[in-house]
Amino acid sequence: MKPPLGPHVLYYPFHRCHPETVHRLLARFATIHFRDFMALQLTPMTGMTAFHERMGADFPDLVANGRRVQGYDVSGPLSIDLLVAIDRDLADPSWRRLFHQALCHDRRFQRGLFDLTHSVKVGKTTVPGAAALLNLMEAAFQQHRFQVEDIKALSSAPLTVEQGYRFEYGLALIKTSASLVYTDHLAYRHYLQTVTDSPAHFALFEHSARRDGRIWANHLLVRQGY
Repeated sequence: MKPPLGPHVLYYPFHRCHPETVHRLLARFATIHFRDFMALQLTPMTGMTAFHERMGADFPDLVANGRRVQGYDVSGPLSIDLLVAIDRDLADPSWRRLFHQALCHDRRFQRGLFDLTHSVKVGKTTVPGAAALLNLMEAAFQQHRFQVEDIKALSSAPLTVEQGYRFEYGLALIKTSASLVYTDHLAYRHYLQTVTDSPAHFALFEHSARRDGRIWANHLLVRQGY
């Protein structure tokens, strides 16, 4: 007789994952929960456009039989609770160190934040994606003090190249922290454990949870060969 499947888990930090990850999770957990694409709105005039695709379109049978649960909304303006939690991460030197190390050395972490195949607008200057990332790896960014309100202000003003890089780094911080704060909130609200196949996000989430005195059953699935 097969042993019973384990608990119900929320996959983070992305709204999609590799099909092999899905199959491995299905062999281990009773249900897998996925958020929708995170389209944050920094200000009424500045935000990201949501993608409406869901992994359920690739696995309709899993949605139909209840093994895959989707539709958790993580878009829109930043709530007060979210702002406070993000600023806590941004002010934490250890969290910032983990983030910067991942930005410099983890290709998957980089791809989750930047499209390196296209040029990007930094201030008023167009820069190749790879060159922009190289600039963002400078150690000075790790030490720079960031707050959400400062990044909001940069989002609505004409920027120099230097300010443009500061905005891009700050926005990457916000997106990373927000995805993990939403993970925390959704897991708590829906009585879910958490799972990821991204070691960098696992380390960041674990650090925040320990710092804030929260105890989660947080799982890391190690990808091998894909």
